[in-house]
Amino acid sequence: MSILREISPREARTLEDARIVSVSAHIKALWSRRAFFLCACLCLGTPCGFDLAPVNAADQEPMTAEEAERLGEEFGVMVGDVDEDIRKELKLERAQGVAVFEVIGSSRADYAGIKVRSVIKEIDKAEIRNLIDFGRAIKRGMKECNFTVGTYESADPGDPVGWGVNFHFVGCKRD
Repeated sequence: MSILREISPREARTLEDARIVSVSAHIKALWSRRAFFLCACLCLGTPCGFDLAPVNAADQEPMTAEEAERLGEEFGVMVGDVDEDIRKELKLERAQGVAVFEVIGSSRADYAGIKVRSVIKEIDKAEIRNLIDFGRAIKRGMKECNFTVGTYESADPGDPVGWGVNFHFVGCKRD
């Protein structure tokens, strides 16, 4: 006697509906297990394999534009927010980031190769949208011995591409 037999379209639809319900229940069970695992990891404070960005105390500290400018000078740059006029002059898509107006000679910024008319967009993987973001990130970076600064810089005048992204390594302060 053969176990295989042809099934009717009605039986096929019922089996497909049962399979969908079964798969749906299986997915819900997986998600509830993941949620339980995540909650348990968070409560116990153990690493759980999820990339959760910790809230940095430095990100919660108040920062003023004046303090950010002072920290920029300490680092070796005179900076300001990218406003609409700067965006148009530098032909940027968005008025975001911090424009470098001047680089102080023999400073950490100078040794790193940061240039005038560049736009700082990232410090040690932290996005820089404005002067406040810059102040917080440069404060954290200067506490460390080494960090990176990501900038948009204009390319050579004959370069058809125009702007380029550069990453600058900032090493320990030189005496």
